[in-house]
Amino acid sequence: MSQSTMVGLIAIFALAVSFDYINGFHDTANAIATSVATRALKPEYAIFLSASANFVGALVLGTAVAGTIGSGIVQDNLVLGNGSTVLVAALLGAIAWNLITWRLSIPSSSSHALIGGLIGAAWASAGAGAVQWGTFAGKILVPLFSSPVLGLVIGFAFMVVILNLFVRADPRHMNDRFRKLQIVSASYMALAHGSNDAQKTMGIMTLALFSAHAIPDKTVPIWVILMAATAMSLGTAAGGWRIMKTMGQRVVKLDPVHGFAAETTAASIIMVASHFGMPVSTTHVISTAIMGVGTSDRIKAVRWGIARGIITAWILTIPCSAAIAATACLALHVVGL
Repeated sequence: MSQSTMVGLIAIFALAVSFDYINGFHDTANAIATSVATRALKPEYAIFLSASANFVGALVLGTAVAGTIGSGIVQDNLVLGNGSTVLVAALLGAIAWNLITWRLSIPSSSSHALIGGLIGAAWASAGAGAVQWGTFAGKILVPLFSSPVLGLVIGFAFMVVILNLFVRADPRHMNDRFRKLQIVSASYMALAHGSNDAQKTMGIMTLALFSAHAIPDKTVPIWVILMAATAMSLGTAAGGWRIMKTMGQRVVKLDPVHGFAAETTAASIIMVASHFGMPVSTTHVISTAIMGVGTSDRIKAVRWGIARGIITAWILTIPCSAAIAATACLALHVVGL
């Protein structure tokens, strides 16, 4: 392995671990915001629980999503010919967009920031033909639109079922019960988050190793799984208070029963997507699940102005991260890297 290849691998792995760490604290709110907002869990306990479950989810629940990221977006010949530049630029685009949205307290998708970064860097390096548009449409674009809709619809329906089942229950006793159940639903949500989100950087790191001929195929090495899982859980432990406030308090006023319904709905959708190798956005799904359970009370329960801002960020994530990554890729070519 040449010195330049080794330097490229080190740069990619450093950025990939950084992205996983940022993804962890950026998306902490996805798993625990509702539990903290309803006082089912104290913040410090919620973060510890989320970090632990994220690690387990990333470690033991398969690598189907990593396979989609590593094999289904960018053409292999591009990676083998110019992999380091493309992957470094993709990660820079994703990290930049994550930090921008975190600074503005906007829940955006780390998953789609990374996908947008890959598309932008590949396009800038070798043209539109470098992107596998069929896979992008089938495994990314379709889930991008369908998973938030499912979150909204299933969250609404699940909440209606719960309310009908407990129609005669005393509201205070009901919320006390669901406050305890939220510990389970928050764990389930964090497990689902780890099963989907950590796999994206596993795919990037495996792709980098394959392009450097360090591994014979794109099977994810166990040490890569451990590295991604650890970085994700450490980032989760760092917290994500800016976005947590938006997710847990500003979209809709949550009671424990709402939090339980939203987390259970979102986690189930994400688990199914992970099984089929679809890199969905935990942010998209939990946000619309929260909107769905809030709408079950009344339409005006949801603060639709805040919701519109979140939806705008969803729409902008892929093109903006792609543009940043494309710019980074061109800059790297200009300076000879």
